[in-house]
Amino acid sequence: MKKQRIYKIPNIVTLILVTMFFSCNDGLKQVQKMGISENEPIGIAENIDLKYTDSGRVTANLLSPKRLDFSNRNFPYDEFPDGITLYLYDDDNKKSTVVSDYAIIYSTTNLIDLQGNVLITTSDNNILKAEQLYYDQKNEWLFTNRPVTFTTEKDIINGNGFDSNSKFTNAEVLEVTGYVTVED
Repeated sequence: MKKQRIYKIPNIVTLILVTMFFSCNDGLKQVQKMGISENEPIGIAENIDLKYTDSGRVTANLLSPKRLDFSNRNFPYDEFPDGITLYLYDDDNKKSTVVSDYAIIYSTTNLIDLQGNVLITTSDNNILKAEQLYYDQKNEWLFTNRPVTFTTEKDIINGNGFDSNSKFTNAEVLEVTGYVTVED
């Protein structure tokens, strides 16, 4: 009788351990997510001063009071709820400036969404004002279907929409609603 009881205990312990082993799938990922709500950013950075360089030369400088990192999402993005100021430097070190009240960068699509008092001043003094503007980083393309004002050396053009490459060499205001030629 004692021999049967001795063999039953190791069998029961083995059965419990095997059950626990197979029930613990993907446990590490669950533990990592425990402290992070899916609606919360995975990181917060304040007083951003980020410089992009190419071959030792600064090509861009991003300034922002706050950055929220949502790279923990299925569709990851970075949010700048307090706006951005971005300085872009061309090959001749001439500076263009981009300012907006709010920005969001979608890393999967390489799309930047600028919102609220968007102001772009190019190195040759072209000025674009818009309430919302998108920038496709991969294709280096700016666009919107919202109202814009585009000021060049000779013209002030109002319209509903804008399309241009990042150098503004083929800038086009869509659905022009007003056009003023500035004379010297």
